Amino acid sequence: MKREELNIMSNIKMIEKLKANLLCIIGEFYHLLTKGSNVAQDAILNCISGAILILYVLAQKLGYSCEDVDNDMKRKLKTGIAEGHEYEKDGRSLSKLQLHLKEHHWFYEVEWFNNKVYKDY
Repeated sequence: MKREELNIMSNIKMIEKLKANLLCIIGEFYHLLTKGSNVAQDAILNCISGAILILYVLAQKLGYSCEDVDNDMKRKLKTGIAEGHEYEKDGRSLSKLQLHLKEHHWFYEVEWFNNKVYKDY
């Protein structure tokens, strides 16, 4: 077997493993939500962060960069806020997430820097 074929097979196995792990995390998340106790709070947070990590790795394995994912999230947030999506109408959840990302993540800082630099000159 050629090295390239081995790499493709390895990638397929990893994608399947990531999908299975994501399903397990989602299942655990649903299970924890039915408990409704404070004991499960850390486990719920662990499921949420684990799912996000798996989705980023899965995106990379499928040929997308983390920046691609970030840019698509930014676009969805802007659209959802502008169109008054139900998540935005119910407690401004999208605006709060957008603000969090602007304050804590570099991908908004780069956009701000580029807009600032080009508008000032």
